[in-house]
Amino acid sequence: MENTKKQGNVANPLILQSEELYKYILATSVYPREPEPLKELRKATATQPLAYFGTSPDAGQLIAMFLKIVNAKKTIEIGVFTGYSLLLTALTIPDDGKITAIDVDRTKYEIGLPIIQKAGVEHKINFIESQALPILDELLQDPRNEGSFDFAFVDADKVNYWNYHERMMKLVKVGGIIIYDNTLWGEYVALPEEDVPEKKRAWRQSTIEFNNSISADPRVEISHASVGDGVLICRRIC
Repeated sequence: MENTKKQGNVANPLILQSEELYKYILATSVYPREPEPLKELRKATATQPLAYFGTSPDAGQLIAMFLKIVNAKKTIEIGVFTGYSLLLTALTIPDDGKITAIDVDRTKYEIGLPIIQKAGVEHKINFIESQALPILDELLQDPRNEGSFDFAFVDADKVNYWNYHERMMKLVKVGGIIIYDNTLWGEYVALPEEDVPEKKRAWRQSTIEFNNSISADPRVEISHASVGDGVLICRRIC
């Protein structure tokens, strides 16, 4: 297993630099508890050219724990890819729970769809093929949607993370959780720009600006977890 996660065409180093320790964590704490549908979807995703876009299973385990802590029933996901985190959410929330899942590419979602169907959780998912911002704005046109979501997971275009965050602050309830993926970019956010591959510099800068903005946002409590190439966990407090 390569100790990297790729974005674009260049790999991000994972936060955990010891490959052997990462393998130990997966083998000891993650894979033994990974539900069979998720194992199947992870393996199906691994055959795809962009497999590195998928949610890492250790990050998925963390997401599932937060879903249970807040007793999430209504969730939203921006960026689906083949649906690992989506399936994980669908398996975790109650049978009458609902997920609004938004992605620009349905063809990737359809890679995981047969596994989602076999797991018996497709009825929980409302997949919308679209750019996310117009859909979020459409949701906000209905006052009943404000503060109605228990949980949100965002793994999409980094340049729009703050735009997504502003909308999440209206859609997710006080006490709800929002998790943003890829917020440490391995170690790149902490390196001088000249040490970062040129293709990654714009996204790195967007991520740095987003992290700084979230840190200064009094509406949320935050924790930066060094899982994968970084996840930023927010709890809305006002």
